[in-house]
Amino acid sequence: METAHVPVLAQEAVAALAIRPDGIYVDATFGRGGHSRLILAQLGPAGRLVALDRDPDAVRAGAALQDARLTLVQSAFSRLGAVLDEMGLTQVDGILLDIGVSSPQLDDATRGFSFRFDAPLDMRMDPGSGLSAADWLATAEEGEISEVIRTYGEERFAKSIARAIVAARQEAAIRSTGQLASLIAATVKKREPGQHPATRSFQAIRIYINRELEELSAVLPQCVDKLKPGGRLAVISFHSLEDRIVKRFMRDEAMGEQAPRRLPIQAAMLKPGRLRLVGRAQRASGAEVAANPRARSAVLRVAERMGEAA
Repeated sequence: METAHVPVLAQEAVAALAIRPDGIYVDATFGRGGHSRLILAQLGPAGRLVALDRDPDAVRAGAALQDARLTLVQSAFSRLGAVLDEMGLTQVDGILLDIGVSSPQLDDATRGFSFRFDAPLDMRMDPGSGLSAADWLATAEEGEISEVIRTYGEERFAKSIARAIVAARQEAAIRSTGQLASLIAATVKKREPGQHPATRSFQAIRIYINRELEELSAVLPQCVDKLKPGGRLAVISFHSLEDRIVKRFMRDEAMGEQAPRRLPIQAAMLKPGRLRLVGRAQRASGAEVAANPRARSAVLRVAERMGEAA
């Protein structure tokens, strides 16, 4: 039985879009439709919502949300620009990104995202595309495994974990989440209170397998290109590396083109910023975190497209 997905900062994110009843909006991370339902509730009959998700389970679940204003597409959000072009949509009024893994993905043992179940070690958001975590761990070099776990998991024992993985796979293939979690637990002797020793490594491997940071870096410029002047971009991230990418991108787009130091270039010759930052970064309230612990690390950032409205 699939666990219901509770979207984090849902009201805040949708409010940040400043929905116009006749507007066109994009929910680039449909999940189980929590944000999409809130957006549709504020749209009028002439409004339109395009939703994307690369997980076929999410798209199948979304079929139950029968609404003529909604178009749901199975696609990685890094193809957002191409998807909108295929629909003939040159500009939209708002885009929402809710980055990372969803509760149904974590809670479905068969997907292999969590060490809470002993299941096939897959971790792909789209099981029909790319290498599974098991296949990658079977062939990756020790240095590559160590770099992934250290960079994406900020795991200080990355080198020891990678060494243990390479040694273990010479005896038997690492095909299940239970095998990997037990191996890491036996390797990592010190850990933060209340956190499983495999937490950071599982997160790191998932991010790498799904190219999550590359996907995020690819979609953000497309979002700005597709937003109408006055249109809003709202991004919810759950990992410090993701939030850093979003924060820097929005800051740089707000600053515009900067002249190289010591070069006498007039400001009028430089490209102006395309975004205006809207408010401060928002975090989940204590009440939301108490009700949904996965909200603890969530950060919402919002920006508005600059330019003159038509």
